[in-house]
Amino acid sequence: MSFPTKAPNLIPAMSQAALQWLSLVAVVWLQFINGTNTNFPAYSSELKHLLSISQLQLNNLAFASDAGKILGCLAGLAADHLPFSVVLIVGSVLGFIGYGVQFLYVSKIISSLSYWQVFCLSVLAGNSICWINTVCYIVVIRNFPAYRQVAAGISTSYIGLSAKFFTDIVDAVCTKHSSQIRRAKVYLLLNTVLPLVVCVIAVPMARVIDAGKERKKESGFIVMFVITIATGIYAVISSLGSDPSRLWPVINLIIMVVLVVLAPLAIPLGESLVGEWWSRKEERVHDFPMKELGSVEDGKIEEEDDVSVEVFQEVGAKEEIGLKSMVMRLDFWIYFFIYFLGATIGLVFFNNLGQISESRGCPRTSSLVSLSSAFGFFGRLTPSLLDYFFSRNKYMVSRPASLVALMAPISGAFFILINPTNLCLYISTAIIGACTGAIASTAVSLTSDLFGATNFGVNHNVLVANIPLGSFLFGFFASRLYHKKAHGGGGGRCIGVQCYRQTFIVWGLLSLIGTFLSIVLYVRTRKFYFQRFQAAAAGRLTADVQPQWKNQPSGCSRRRSFTYVCSSLQ
Repeated sequence: MSFPTKAPNLIPAMSQAALQWLSLVAVVWLQFINGTNTNFPAYSSELKHLLSISQLQLNNLAFASDAGKILGCLAGLAADHLPFSVVLIVGSVLGFIGYGVQFLYVSKIISSLSYWQVFCLSVLAGNSICWINTVCYIVVIRNFPAYRQVAAGISTSYIGLSAKFFTDIVDAVCTKHSSQIRRAKVYLLLNTVLPLVVCVIAVPMARVIDAGKERKKESGFIVMFVITIATGIYAVISSLGSDPSRLWPVINLIIMVVLVVLAPLAIPLGESLVGEWWSRKEERVHDFPMKELGSVEDGKIEEEDDVSVEVFQEVGAKEEIGLKSMVMRLDFWIYFFIYFLGATIGLVFFNNLGQISESRGCPRTSSLVSLSSAFGFFGRLTPSLLDYFFSRNKYMVSRPASLVALMAPISGAFFILINPTNLCLYISTAIIGACTGAIASTAVSLTSDLFGATNFGVNHNVLVANIPLGSFLFGFFASRLYHKKAHGGGGGRCIGVQCYRQTFIVWGLLSLIGTFLSIVLYVRTRKFYFQRFQAAAAGRLTADVQPQWKNQPSGCSRRRSFTYVCSSLQ
C-alpha cells in the first residue's frame, strides 16, 4: 500500500536545482571571454601604425567598438522572441566576422582595408558583446530571482577578467622578445575564435530553468564566492608579479583555466549528489511504518516548505514598464547621466590606456591592462558580496547609495593622475577599474529595481547606449588635447604628463557632477528602498515567528527590529 507524500516531488526539484547552478557556470564562462573590447589598448598602437592614422582617428575606432552598443536593443528584442541558443550563436558569429577580418588584415592575408571598413568591422564586433551579455543577464535574473544581485554580480565580475585571461594566453604563446605586431595578431585571433567556441559549448546550459519553489541557495553561493574571490586574488597577484621562467606563463594560464572553468562545476556536481541522496532516501521512505512516515511528512517535508518561505525576499520593482514609459521618467535620465559620467568615463580611460602609458613613458602597457582587468573583476564582485552578507544580517543596501560611494573615488583617481609617477598611474588604474566594474555590476540590478525585470533586455541595453556616446565625446576631447600638446612632432606623438593633464582634470570634475547626481537619485528612491526593506523583513518575520505563533498573542508588540516582544515574558 502506498501513501501520498511530498517526497517524490523533491527529486525533480533537486535535479532542476543542479541545472540552475549549471546555467550560472555557463554564464560565468560566457562572461569570462566576452570582454573582447577591453583588449583594444593592447593592440591599438599597432593598428594605428598599420593604418597610418592619427590619434583622433584611433579614438574613433575605440568609439566604433562601443558604438555597437547603440544597436544593443536589437539583442534585447531578439532575446524576447528567439531561443537563447540562437541569440548566442548570432552574437558569436558577429564577433567572428568583426574581429576575424581585422585579424586577416593585420596578418596581411588581406592586402588592404580602408579606415572606414575597419570602423564598420569594429561596430559589428562591439555589437556582438551585447547579444551575449543580454542572454547572460536574463538567465541569471530569471533562474535566481531571489538572489539576482548576487548571481548577476558574480557572473558579471568575470567579464572583468577577460583582458587578464587573454593576456595570459598571449604571454603563453609569445616570448618576451616577440614583436608587438605578433602579439597584436594573437589578441585579434583570440577575439575571433574564443567567444564562438565557448558559445557553442554553453548553448545547452545557458537557459532558463523552472525549478518550482525557490529554495535556499546560501551554501552554493558561499562556495561560489570562495572560488570567485580566490580567482580574483590570484589574478591580481599574477598581474603584479614578473615572469620567473619561460614556463611560468603556461603554468599561470593552466591555473586560471582550473579556477574559472573547472572549479565552479563543483557546485552543480554537488547539487546532483544531494539529489541522488534524496532519491535514495525517498526509496527508503516507503519501508517506514505509517507512524514514521507521518513524522517524515510532517517534520522533514514541512521543514523544506519552511525553507522555501524563509528564503522569501522582495523581488518587486518600483515600476514594471517598457521602453516608452521608461524614457519619460526623470529617474531614468538621472540614472543615465550617472552612468555616463562614471562608468563610461572609466571605460574611455581604459580605451586610451595604451596611449596614456606611452605618453608617460610606462613600458608595460599589458601589465596595466591586466591590472585594470583584475581590479575590475573585484569591483564587479563587491556589490554582490555586500548585498549577500547585509541581507543575512537583516540589512539592505540601497543601490543608489552604492553609486554615491563609487563615483567619488573615480573623481579622485583622475586628480591623482596629474602626478607624473608610474606609481600614481598604477594606483589610479586600479581605483578606476574597481569602481567602474562595481558600477556596471550594480547597474544590472538597479535597472530591474527601478523599471522591472519583464523588459530588462531592452531597457538595460538602452541605458548602456550612453557608452558609445561618451566614448565619442570624451574620447574626441582627449584626442584633441593630445594633438594640441604634441606640437606636430614625433609623427604626431605626445610625450610627457602634460599630454593628458587637462583631460584628467575635466574628467575628474565631470565625475564630481556624477557624484552629485547619485545623491539626487538616492534621495528620490529612498522611500522605495525603505518599503522593500520592510517587505523583506516582514517576510523573514513570517518565516521565523509563524510556526510558533499562528496569531499574535495579546500583550505583544512589534519593535523596529521586526521581532515580537511580549510584556508577559519580560
